[in-house]
Amino acid sequence: MIQLLYGQGYADDRVAKAMERVPRELFVPAEYAKSAYADTPLPIGLGQTISAPSIVAFMSKSLDVQDGMKILEIGSGSGYQAAILAELTGSSGAVYTVERIPELIELAKANVAKLGYANIKFIEGDGTKGHAQEAPYDRIIVTAASPSIPQPLLDQLKDRGKLIIPVGSRIFQDLELVVKTRFGEETSSLMPVVFVPLIGEFGYK
Repeated sequence: MIQLLYGQGYADDRVAKAMERVPRELFVPAEYAKSAYADTPLPIGLGQTISAPSIVAFMSKSLDVQDGMKILEIGSGSGYQAAILAELTGSSGAVYTVERIPELIELAKANVAKLGYANIKFIEGDGTKGHAQEAPYDRIIVTAASPSIPQPLLDQLKDRGKLIIPVGSRIFQDLELVVKTRFGEETSSLMPVVFVPLIGEFGYK
């Protein structure tokens, strides 16, 4: 599956290697383990999903994460995307991941603990507000759909930093990539996507 994603351009070499090191079956419920490598989103409980491998690969590739970067993830889910980011930024970097559902935080913590990651920090809270205590961030990734880009996330992004987020309705969205410059933000639309809604003060209510 990973080589197929690489061949189709969803993953670059670094992302493909990171995905090879993270066993996806550990991040899905046992009853879906046989479907862990199918290119489809899967339910993880509490109305949430783990994104399809192609979307995880494409978002990770588009972010262009390098060693030592500080990453903010909004929407921990079962911890799979955070594990990929932890591989990409390495032990000299850090991944801060914000989740509003306490049960999912415990699930994600348990999942990444199986693989021994020490560079992932979990925060319970409203992801639309980001996590100002550790700002600014080199990269920000949002794994839920927002009606617009939350201003706190833009404020917490470093100059020349990148943010990727699905923006649109609760049904369909465009995956947008924002590059912050000293002249403002440059935004490009990457592909149509479907994500669960981002709930919070600056997202869906």
